[in-house]
Amino acid sequence: MPTMPRAVAALYFAALAWFIGDLVKPLLPEGTRVGLLNETLAVFGMLAGWRLSGGRAGLSLRAGFGYGLTTVAVTAFWGIFAFSGYKMLQYSLDRRFSGPIEALQAMAKFGMEYGVLIATPEIVGSAIVGGLFGGWLVEWAARRWP
Repeated sequence: MPTMPRAVAALYFAALAWFIGDLVKPLLPEGTRVGLLNETLAVFGMLAGWRLSGGRAGLSLRAGFGYGLTTVAVTAFWGIFAFSGYKMLQYSLDRRFSGPIEALQAMAKFGMEYGVLIATPEIVGSAIVGGLFGGWLVEWAARRWP
């Protein structure tokens, strides 16, 4: 059911994911086509904000901090999963794998590489501070508009 805390969570975490996507772009190798990086991350942030943060709004401020951080972690997981899966699909269409198990192993390797790539103080710090603020904001919205 649509509520104001869900809407606030969806909009805020979509914006946070877009911002973090802008922080990731300079870390990618030279010549990497980013395509729909920001848009994809924003959709994942919006869905996670709506379902996780917005759905749990109104519990307590401490719970708000917890589900704000959880929302950021879930958004990062699905972003890494989607982009490593896309890269695996590209490699599969180029026939670089001999079978599906090798493709899935490569997808896991790509995901680990992306995880190491984004594990910088700027990105991790922005995600943590943004998640904490997002949890507070959703709790504030739940108290303001019950």
